[in-house]
Amino acid sequence: MKIDWLGHSCFRLTESTGTTIITDPYDPEQLGCAFPVLTADAVTCSHHHPNHDHVSAVGGNPLILDRVGTFDVKGVHIESIPTVRAEGQRNLVFRYRMDGVDICHLGDIGGECTPELIEEISPIDILMIPIGGNGHTLDAEDAIRYIELLMPEIVIPMHYRMDDCDNDYDFDTLKDFLRLFEDENVTLLTEGQPLVFERDDFMIEGTKIVVPNRLIL
Repeated sequence: MKIDWLGHSCFRLTESTGTTIITDPYDPEQLGCAFPVLTADAVTCSHHHPNHDHVSAVGGNPLILDRVGTFDVKGVHIESIPTVRAEGQRNLVFRYRMDGVDICHLGDIGGECTPELIEEISPIDILMIPIGGNGHTLDAEDAIRYIELLMPEIVIPMHYRMDDCDNDYDFDTLKDFLRLFEDENVTLLTEGQPLVFERDDFMIEGTKIVVPNRLIL
């Protein structure tokens, strides 16, 4: 399976069969950076905000998943779990199983990582976690606690300040998060370098932080 980061909390997840899922598409006018032209079989929305539910930007007449439930999209199993945002409103955590890999997108989650939430979400191979803080979502220290409890093998940070986006959001930076890890545990991908995973890739010890470049189509 392949993962492309499109910016903010938006990813394109592509199974080897070609089934494509878009997470949390953003309004380019709100976020201040372009949204690529693309299609998908399904779009998942963690909550209703222009930076997370701009579904009209995605072509292909996708299935819109913005509610609690379990779903099957052309062989991809998807589950949504209700949680809360930092501001107290509802947030949906999404789990995807693609090519035998378990992926979790935390949306704009806030609050503690409770034993009940760990039981619902685990096990996870790849964790997409917000790190922007400042009352919007988890900050770096909060994210560390989630990572330690959920124990994914790969962590992909999201929802942080992007230098190429022109907006006034007071998100924390990627550096605020990466400074808490040893350099050998962090992989910074170069422009255009894809994130491609197979089931056999998840035999590593410990947790690795992988930082993709934003894909511009």
